[in-house]
Amino acid sequence: MSSCLPALHCPLCHAPDHALFHQDRRRYHRCARCRLIFVEPGQRLAQAAEKAEYDLHQNDAHDAGYRRFLSRLAEPLAARLAPGSEGLDFGCGPGPALAAMLNEAGFMVTTYDPYYADYPGRLQRQYDFVTCTEAIEHFYHPGREWQQLLAMLRPGGWLGLMTKLARDQAAFASWHYKQDPTHVCFFSRDTFMWLAERDGLGIEFIGADVILLHKPESL
Repeated sequence: MSSCLPALHCPLCHAPDHALFHQDRRRYHRCARCRLIFVEPGQRLAQAAEKAEYDLHQNDAHDAGYRRFLSRLAEPLAARLAPGSEGLDFGCGPGPALAAMLNEAGFMVTTYDPYYADYPGRLQRQYDFVTCTEAIEHFYHPGREWQQLLAMLRPGGWLGLMTKLARDQAAFASWHYKQDPTHVCFFSRDTFMWLAERDGLGIEFIGADVILLHKPESL
């Protein structure tokens, strides 16, 4: 554990053992247990500044290019779902294109976002699938939010994620993904493998940035 920051714990698995992984305008630590890379809490944006950054995003639900991007998750997920499955798009943002695409494909999808679709009641029930695209890297409390995502899955349900995966230190140093000030935690393949093993989930990596996790019927 870093001797100068004895109180700093991993926000995902809460382990105290970590090391400074990279430093530029922010300081990034990597957990020795789950391998999550995370920004020091004091270097996260305040809520108003975070919302202002999100308001700059141009994610039009009707944009063909954006839909092609999201299809990298939508298509493999849809292939694994029963017709008429119910789902929640968690962190949908101001333009919930993925929910629209899956609804058009015959599924029943609702949305949740703390800034743009803040309906807490939708988090109190279970679904056949939950999606979270380009949102998990924004979580200030990923351990808590990960458990929330799993709790919303029915037995046999699917969790579909999109996020860029962190690699080694050399790649991280020049990685554009960390330059977004709202990106505060960075998952690697090792991190998702660790979570899947801990929580008894099936896992599939599809392409460079799509992760599908399956909750067993027995959970």
